[in-house]
Amino acid sequence: MLAGAIALVFTATGFAISKVTSSNDTDNSTVLLSPSDPNQQTGAAFTVASHPALDTDFTKAAESTINGVVSIKSFATPRTSQGFSDPFFDFFFGGPGRQQPQRQQEQKQQPMGLGSGVIISADGYIVTNNHVIDGAEKLEITLNDNRTFNATVIGADPSTDLALIKIEANDLPVIPFGDSDALKIGEWVLAVGNPFGFTSTVTAGIVSAKARSISQATSSRRMGIESYIQTDAAVNPGNSGGALVNLRGELIGINTAIYSQTGNYAGYSFAIPTSIVTKIMTDIKQYGAVQRAFLGVSYTELNPELKKENNITAVNDGLLVREVVDRGAAKEAGIEPGDVIIALNGKETHNGAQLMEAMSQFRPGDKVKITYVRDNKTYTTEATLYNNQGSTRIVQASTVANLGCAFKKLSDDTKKELKISSGVQVAGLKDGPFKDAGIKEGFIILDINNMRVNSAEDVEKVYNSIIKSDDEYDKVMFITGIYPTGKKMYYAVDISE
Repeated sequence: MLAGAIALVFTATGFAISKVTSSNDTDNSTVLLSPSDPNQQTGAAFTVASHPALDTDFTKAAESTINGVVSIKSFATPRTSQGFSDPFFDFFFGGPGRQQPQRQQEQKQQPMGLGSGVIISADGYIVTNNHVIDGAEKLEITLNDNRTFNATVIGADPSTDLALIKIEANDLPVIPFGDSDALKIGEWVLAVGNPFGFTSTVTAGIVSAKARSISQATSSRRMGIESYIQTDAAVNPGNSGGALVNLRGELIGINTAIYSQTGNYAGYSFAIPTSIVTKIMTDIKQYGAVQRAFLGVSYTELNPELKKENNITAVNDGLLVREVVDRGAAKEAGIEPGDVIIALNGKETHNGAQLMEAMSQFRPGDKVKITYVRDNKTYTTEATLYNNQGSTRIVQASTVANLGCAFKKLSDDTKKELKISSGVQVAGLKDGPFKDAGIKEGFIILDINNMRVNSAEDVEKVYNSIIKSDDEYDKVMFITGIYPTGKKMYYAVDISE
């Protein structure tokens, strides 16, 4: 800073225009500022202590991590629209049944998107975002040394936007996991990924906040489990699924989202902490599905208005319990409406994001200690956590085979006879959700949840999209169809775990 420069100095008592002086450019150990205290003579100087600069050499962390981040290119076949042929509409306006059949061109897989992934084991396991691989028919993985592999999806969890994929390779470079709980606000971090298709890109920033909820700040729909690390490291499209690392080269987050009005980086980016990533990846690898535990309460984050309304003086923040679910963990542990939950297993829960992050690390059957405030006194109780079905059993990965039937492609003659342009027929019906819903052998499905189906693959895609839904309680297939007799029927099939 140049000697004699003018600065606007803000203090607790106001501000003053002050002359800033400094020692020469080669010695920055002392900075002289004029205080704004009116009792002090203008121009009087005081000394501000200066500490040696922190080690901000990013090269070692960058060199040790860029080889552990991969580029992910997803491919999918464009789908042509196939609508239901209404006989009255077809009669007046011409429909599929009255048009000359057109020769369909063979559809080829086309690039759908670009993203990043992090190698977490030497034998080819890679973690990325669910939105990077969702809907892809083919995944092409490119390593930093330009080797290319096809990947298979091991499992995915839309609620946390995480997915585990695998390539057939050995002796791969691995980024070691760090402790995201130990991360401090203001700490330097690096974002490593492939923005805009530029491979091995490293950007730097600091941790701006922890346990951040995006929907809370943007008034948007909640994106499943939200407890992000917020940084100002530049992240752009293509960085999704890439690594957020500390200066020791340890993975402390998976870059997932940005706050932007343009779609590109605008100052803040968000990463899923490794405290969540570790548990989700372990569940997918071990069980094929995430083992998610529930506390069994609905709550509101405590604020000054709620404190006054409920006469709460013992704490300034926490989670005010609104409702306790019957047969849930909190109910059995003695939690009541009006209690304020302030910690889980000793980890403070100042807001909902912190509670979600803590809960995401547990499985059904785990015991946790709940610290709460009631009548301005602090108590601790122990609870056994359950899954969303009120049990502690292991949840297995769900597949379309669980519906209890097969699906047969319709012949052109059957479509013509029934005046329909698409559909699949139920065959080999046995015990399962379809039979429980009342569906009979030979039923022809026209659409599921307003999406047309014309093959077993179409049914599987719709089924998977419902299973992967963020809403744990709204897993229903609303089916429209027709029997060979021409009778149209509607069914609701519950496919919840």
